[in-house]
Amino acid sequence: MKVKKLPALKADSSVPLYSQIREALRLEIGRQALKPGAQLPPESALMKRFSVSRITVRQALAQLQSDGLVFKVPGKGTFVGAPNVTQDINRLEGFAEAMERQGRGTTNRVLSHTVIRCNEAVAQRLGVETGSYVTEICRVRYLDDRPVSLDISYLSVEIGEFLRGTEALASRDIFSILEDDLNIRLRFADLDIAAIAPDETTRQILEMDGDDPLLKIERLTHNDQNEPVDFEYLFVRTDYLHYTLRLERHRTT
Repeated sequence: MKVKKLPALKADSSVPLYSQIREALRLEIGRQALKPGAQLPPESALMKRFSVSRITVRQALAQLQSDGLVFKVPGKGTFVGAPNVTQDINRLEGFAEAMERQGRGTTNRVLSHTVIRCNEAVAQRLGVETGSYVTEICRVRYLDDRPVSLDISYLSVEIGEFLRGTEALASRDIFSILEDDLNIRLRFADLDIAAIAPDETTRQILEMDGDDPLLKIERLTHNDQNEPVDFEYLFVRTDYLHYTLRLERHRTT
């Protein structure tokens, strides 16, 4: 791998060495000497290049990852990431649908697909009695082969059983399956968004190394008869995906 020689670090600077390394590598990425998808030199090479310890190199790489400029692949190394993508939450659309418009590829990994007795929170959203049977589907959503979100969806048993007999969950949004395959027209969704600290299980599922928070999104989607059909918990990595929203000002008279 050939990259331009990086400037020497300033040991007497008030800026920590790991921040100087981060800035040097950030400049290389910005000039595209290291292009999206390129693998960074291994830690040992960076240690030799900058004459620093392994922990200093790891601190620099952790900062770059927190900035969304690089990502780690376990057992393979650290790679330059593609620019962060955004999803406009003014539009009611699925993750794959939004990413396709931006020319990005998505896949899904189904963790579980079960029938459960719902708790009070899910029952209230779906308008059923607590303890009623519903389908719970857990999926990891991937963007360019990187895990971006953990989605937990609750639907009627009838819809869930239809989905069980298809491979669509591995490649499509539930929204598109509901509309295109089941002819259920969707009208609107209510969202509740909060920043949370991920638990260890979620951190492992989403392959998170740093201490970044997650966005927890509760989304309740209704059909064109104003009936709730799909309630979801979405746990989204903030270092890969950003949400945008336009707000209009309504002045009181």
